[in-house]
Amino acid sequence: MLSPFEWMIAKRYLWPGKGEAFIALVAGISVGVVALSVALLVVVMSVMNGFRGELLDKIVGLNGHAVVQGYDGKLNDWRDVMADIEKTPGVVEAAPLIEKPLLILYNGSAEAIFLRGQSDKDIKALGDKVLLGNIDSLYAPSGEDGLRQVAIGSRLAQNLGIRVNDTITILNPAGRTTPFGTTPRQIPYRVGAIFEVGIYTFDERFVMLPLAEAQSLLLMGDSVAQIEVTVDDPDKVGEILAPVSARLTGKALIADWKTMNSALFEALQVERVAMFFALSFMVLVAAFNILSSLVMLVRAKTRDIAIMRTMGATRRSLLKIFVTTGTTVGAIGTMTGLALGAIILFFREPIVDFIAFATGQEIWDPQVRFLSTLPSRTDPWEVFGIVMLALGMSFLATLYPALKAANTDPVQVLRYE
Repeated sequence: MLSPFEWMIAKRYLWPGKGEAFIALVAGISVGVVALSVALLVVVMSVMNGFRGELLDKIVGLNGHAVVQGYDGKLNDWRDVMADIEKTPGVVEAAPLIEKPLLILYNGSAEAIFLRGQSDKDIKALGDKVLLGNIDSLYAPSGEDGLRQVAIGSRLAQNLGIRVNDTITILNPAGRTTPFGTTPRQIPYRVGAIFEVGIYTFDERFVMLPLAEAQSLLLMGDSVAQIEVTVDDPDKVGEILAPVSARLTGKALIADWKTMNSALFEALQVERVAMFFALSFMVLVAAFNILSSLVMLVRAKTRDIAIMRTMGATRRSLLKIFVTTGTTVGAIGTMTGLALGAIILFFREPIVDFIAFATGQEIWDPQVRFLSTLPSRTDPWEVFGIVMLALGMSFLATLYPALKAANTDPVQVLRYE
């Protein structure tokens, strides 16, 4: 704790006098550099966390935390397997799934797609992601033309110029066997809904069908290709499904979200750590600015320090005064940086749009970044760590100048006064 005398002197040193404008300038730069470094750390870490979180949520929203897949691409007794999975502790939900790469034909154009057959519950969960049409139309009876309806991704619709109620043809190369060879199946469908998940590659490739319709199109009978599994703790999905994996040995293979997207999430983690390490050097630069401003302050106040020593001020008091002065500069910069970071995160989309407009370059390209918008998730513990890093470096930067001031010899300074 500071005594009233120590606090009074520390407050005076926080605002250097008229003849010490250069010291004030260096102190102001120190505050600015601390603020910028804290703001950048908060923004970058929040965006990285948001990117990982949004990507995981959207991928899991379509594929679950894990999938159980038969070795030959089929699970004939999938109901028994699904019942066994649902009884496993930690499993929240299991649902049948069919996913098959096929071709779509429209107005003479062909596009590779992933046909996806899902349960009624999973398809209806897409209702809030539908841009045009109605997801319930997939369950409506065939119209006068006898066509069933499908839902397609927004990017796929944009690429081929497809609108709601247009007719598309899905081509299944593995058709029926005839005396003349295998005849590909070409089944026309009407587009009943256009959805946008938010992951570019999904919106560009996926076509949704009810499970029974997908089984009919792919001639799979009552079998399915996969069972998607959702657990209560995504980070422990391997441990939760280990007993199921042992029981399905030789019959089916379990792949969790970490395995299916390992390269992507490992790259994100490496980039996250690297960015934090690199931006932490800005905090170090800010600490050196605080150190230099305090060194100049001590040199400018040498005579005042000597007078205070002769009046009874102890070395401990001088140490506390200059440590408080430097740490306060760091604290002001840190709080300013937190406020600046919060403002940048709140207006991140307009900022990205403005930079793209000013430079003519698309900064957030969905084809590269997977997500359609710039995400953000702020982790309170990470923010706490950033604050502690900034305050800790500011405190360490004050120690040398404070010790220099505390060790000032008043006899040598005032000898010729």
